[in-house]
Amino acid sequence: MAYNILIADDEKPIRDSLKMVLEEEGFNTMAAADGEEALLKIKESNIDVCITDIKMPKLDGIQLLESASKISPETFFIIMTAYASVNTAIDALRNGAYDYLIKPVEFDDVILRVKRLIEYKKLALENKYLRQRVSSDKGFTNLIGKSEPMKKVFDIILQVAGTNSNVLISGKSGTGKELVAKAIHFNSMRKDKIFLPINCGAISENLIESELFGHKKGAFTGAAEDKQGLFKVADGGTLFLDEIGDLPLNLQVKLLRAIEDKEFLPVGGVKPVSTNVRIIAATNQNLYEKAKLNEFREDLFYRLNVVEIKLPSLNERKEDIPLLVNHFIDKYCSEMGKKIIGADNETIKALSAHDWRGGVRELENIIERAIIFCKGDILTVNDLTDYVKGSDSLLSFPDSLKDALKNFEKDHILKTIKKYDYNKEDASKALEIGLSSLYRKMDELEIPTKISKETET
Repeated sequence: MAYNILIADDEKPIRDSLKMVLEEEGFNTMAAADGEEALLKIKESNIDVCITDIKMPKLDGIQLLESASKISPETFFIIMTAYASVNTAIDALRNGAYDYLIKPVEFDDVILRVKRLIEYKKLALENKYLRQRVSSDKGFTNLIGKSEPMKKVFDIILQVAGTNSNVLISGKSGTGKELVAKAIHFNSMRKDKIFLPINCGAISENLIESELFGHKKGAFTGAAEDKQGLFKVADGGTLFLDEIGDLPLNLQVKLLRAIEDKEFLPVGGVKPVSTNVRIIAATNQNLYEKAKLNEFREDLFYRLNVVEIKLPSLNERKEDIPLLVNHFIDKYCSEMGKKIIGADNETIKALSAHDWRGGVRELENIIERAIIFCKGDILTVNDLTDYVKGSDSLLSFPDSLKDALKNFEKDHILKTIKKYDYNKEDASKALEIGLSSLYRKMDELEIPTKISKETET
């Protein structure tokens, strides 16, 4: 693949000559006349190596290096200086530069250093992902995030893990509820015992009581022998009750007694069976509202909800997308035997602009598919599925400022209406415009004024 080189220097002859020499060597080369222009190109493009002069207008080389490291940490810098000062070079290296050149530069020397730095970058990225593969905190292996909402989740996990308290995990599908439950278990005193998950909504109402509490031989047609329930199988460990909101009301009473008394009766049994399990429950429903409607037992809700962990949706923590992308690239490259070291900036932009209805699970599926079709060592926008590419407003906006603003306005209004569950009054308040103004805007932008969840699907 061709690598992208940026030359930042306020002297045009130097920019042009370096650009020509590096292009002859097969590199994609860009040029910038000052630090601000260079920073803009780094934001807009996937720059592998930036060769920058120390002395430039607007932003000098060191300031450019410091700013670029925050938005594109995988861009490597070579600093050029006309001052043969060891202190200048050391200062640049201390600020993150990988190499330096003394002006006037020798073209052969520039080519050699750029090629050497590209090779070093490839090895550094490969080693980075290899280290990620072999090192992980136990229980947090697949729980990825550095955003503020996820930091709060990690803090709660660490505080509650060492206790025996029941935990209720709430969040939309695809937010990683089972991963959080595993993290609590594997950081608890029960970590050497079983972690047993059961989806309360995936088992028929006729069978779930037997699955949870077991049955005695002859208890019902087909009960040819005694069966141990999951409450007993998980004795000493953790029982993860996923989609607890789907548990039938008649079984909620029995579950409450089992939690409070630490014993239960198998179906058809007369002798209580003791158990010592920790309960972690999860739901994508509002159990508090269900309890008010008598659709979920209030006493069971409070018994389960000793500690509640609310998981943010992926749309609420989009700054975690680059981390998640690298994690899934590493995971599926290992499974498929492929060697992909990351995703370029345009791909991350497209993924960050997408509306993630399916959460982290949807992102994982998209990255798995992209890896299958990727032919190089970097994921690009072309490897993404069409409906994700189409969501990147930065890529799809027209050149005309008027048309681009119109597209952005339409896209923003649609997203806000969806965010407020198609309630236009709430959406207008969030947009800080009157309801009549919202309807007028929708008409101007050709958004159906009768748009609803049903018309969308």
